[in-house]
Amino acid sequence: MSTRIGCRDLRVSARGQEMLHVERLDVAAGATLAVLGPNGAGKSTLLRALAQIGGHRRTGQILLDGHPAGHRQMRAAVAAVLQRPILRRGTVAANAASGLRLRGVGRSEAARRAAPWLAKLGVGHLAGRDARTLSGGEAQRVALARALAVAPRVLLLDEPFAGLDATTRTDLLADLRAVLDNLDTATVLVTHDRHEAHALAEETALLVHGRIRQHGPTPEVLDHPVDTVCARLVGYTNLLPPALTGQPDLLVARPERCHPLIPGTATPPDSLTVHGTVRRVVPLGGGTRVDLDPEPSGNTLACLIPADSELKTQPGHRATVTIATADLRPVVADAQVCPSTSRSSSRSTLSPSSWGSRRRAG
Repeated sequence: MSTRIGCRDLRVSARGQEMLHVERLDVAAGATLAVLGPNGAGKSTLLRALAQIGGHRRTGQILLDGHPAGHRQMRAAVAAVLQRPILRRGTVAANAASGLRLRGVGRSEAARRAAPWLAKLGVGHLAGRDARTLSGGEAQRVALARALAVAPRVLLLDEPFAGLDATTRTDLLADLRAVLDNLDTATVLVTHDRHEAHALAEETALLVHGRIRQHGPTPEVLDHPVDTVCARLVGYTNLLPPALTGQPDLLVARPERCHPLIPGTATPPDSLTVHGTVRRVVPLGGGTRVDLDPEPSGNTLACLIPADSELKTQPGHRATVTIATADLRPVVADAQVCPSTSRSSSRSTLSPSSWGSRRRAG
């Protein structure tokens, strides 16, 4: 597939301060890129820069189908969906057709083109309803239908699932993935949720302080972070330093992969064992979080266990946590910002005989 949208040496600044610098980024026609980062990382700034909108100073090139593109070309090629859907007064059908109407399409033709998108996104039966009576999830589906009805070459999604409850979000993710799989549109999804990236995107870029820190195929980026900053972004929030593990590398693990041992239970083979004192136990509805202060020292270790676990413990109790070596990842403690073209090349998991052997990306 050819590159549909991209940038070269893109810089955005305001009041003399650089907010964003992306050396190179490409999204193929028919592909989805997730841009994952914390609040304030520059994710929305990147979307506005790609669309060539906003009042900040911008330098560098925006590419459309491999060629430099200006504001007018991007306006014709791009459709966007924001975190909060903006619907006009009138029916759902009229709102879905409004993007086409703004592009000069006649009323009946716009309605004809928009109707299939409402159906594909599961709100075709609401076509005659007043758009102001919709739930948040229904309104977002209409906003997506409106964007897709104009047949955009580029679709920009700015945290479109952030305000939805868990069930609504999951259903919409599944429906949108099915829709995007059949399109030639390049999609850029801004999110702070790794599960959304996993559901929708073939590639993921981790954006930190306005720079892309890691970029590559989504499964690799989400499961093989290159440094501690990237690790936290993708859920590897437990840091296990060499002083605690006795191994040469800083290791990271996800809380759901850390298992407090039930007293009397044998230690699993091929696992790292950490001893310590329980700091707190917090019921979370679907599970329980157990925080352990490791010994002799180290950051508090968070463990997520099922709500029906047989483990019974209280703050102040001694406990042992095990982590399978396959669930540990070696990372760089203080990496420099990686070029935007970097790829996550590390696929290694750890085994007892190869604690120190791996490849680092970046």
